[in-house]
Amino acid sequence: MKHIENTLEGKTILITGGAGFIGSSLAFYFQQNHPDAKVVVLDSFRSGEKLSNGNLKSFGHFKNLLGFKGEIISGDINDKDLLLQLETDYKFDYIFHEAAISDTTAQEQDLMIKTNVNAYKDLLELAIAHNANMIYASSAATYGNADSPQKVGNESPQNVYGFSKLSMDNLSREYMQKSDITIVGLRYFNVYGPREYFKNTTASMVLQFGHQLLAGKNPRLFEDSDKILRDFIYIEDIIQANIKAMHPKQSGIYNVGTGKARSFQDIVDILQQELGTSLKCEYIPNPFIGSYQFHTEADISSSREGLGYEPLFEMEDAIKAYVPEIKRLFKEEVK
Repeated sequence: MKHIENTLEGKTILITGGAGFIGSSLAFYFQQNHPDAKVVVLDSFRSGEKLSNGNLKSFGHFKNLLGFKGEIISGDINDKDLLLQLETDYKFDYIFHEAAISDTTAQEQDLMIKTNVNAYKDLLELAIAHNANMIYASSAATYGNADSPQKVGNESPQNVYGFSKLSMDNLSREYMQKSDITIVGLRYFNVYGPREYFKNTTASMVLQFGHQLLAGKNPRLFEDSDKILRDFIYIEDIIQANIKAMHPKQSGIYNVGTGKARSFQDIVDILQQELGTSLKCEYIPNPFIGSYQFHTEADISSSREGLGYEPLFEMEDAIKAYVPEIKRLFKEEVK
């Protein structure tokens, strides 16, 4: 991957949600490629606390950071005293904001808005105080049932998570007008890859199908899965987009996908080929008809222009690269 700067020596980087899937991947990217940078990871880490849907409130897991040598802070972005401490004790050059209530099925509207929107405003103020560039996680959930290809400006969120991310984007535009820092929102589509395992049931279907096949179970797909299409994007391309967003041509909200829609059937077929299995697919009725996106595809024309972003991984290449980790997790975590 082409690096934006040859050196980040003397620079300090804050990654919120840094024990999660994307945050921890960013932390290791900097550790491996920019060892002279100071990386500070902030995460609430998981406790036994659950949302009303039964899923964990926090997916942060220490195992995602095994081998990380930077600084780690356990804390909640809703804690104003903590944010004040960050403002006085550090001088950040870049803030990667990945922390969120990221469960799209969460019903707690109050917690979702407080965590995803209100705390983000506090972090924007921190970024301005430090003159730090802000790169934050938005989401394709902002589009809801909007027609494909999904394009920035055509949003129609169908749940409070998508609404909260769109609210973040609106807030960002307001701050872009009144501050000198660059602010980039990255609308992630369906991300998969190493370090997602501890998202439990919200981990990608790439991982879930992989483990079904390794367990010798017939993969279970919704009926007409060859017609249910998503823009699936590998974690390496997500990291690439984040790095390019450190010094964009201009602030803005950008899609991060492949620009290609692939089916759930494709995932199973590629996995079977890579794993050497030939298990029969079982097709079950889709209970989500009417509340389910049947086609997502990112329009990445503005991302190419504003970030210089170009996806590097086709699904076949990405799953092949991911399979050794899927096998390791099955052996060490699942069994």
